[in-house]
Amino acid sequence: MSPSNPANSLGQLAASVALTRTPPASATDSPAKIKDAAQQFEALLLAQILHSAHESGSGWLGSGGDSSSDSLGDYAEEQLATVMAKSGGLGLAQMIAQGLERKAL
Repeated sequence: MSPSNPANSLGQLAASVALTRTPPASATDSPAKIKDAAQQFEALLLAQILHSAHESGSGWLGSGGDSSSDSLGDYAEEQLATVMAKSGGLGLAQMIAQGLERKAL
């Protein structure tokens, strides 16, 4: 099993969104779903930023990098990004949600 890569996750999300037919906004876009999708998107962006920051090759927490520490580091980055996005993050989720809610009306 290979470690999760935020760049791959972002690419997969973009591909699935592009290939998915979107039903009418009024049928599926509740404010809660819009907020959740916006937070997930911001979490992906934050995970990519965190992954890039640790990609310098020094390993997790300054130790030598092996496959288990790489997997642990990827998981930690994803979880930190999710918590950050749910706590407000960079504010992108809120801006995206507001724009989508206006468009859904």
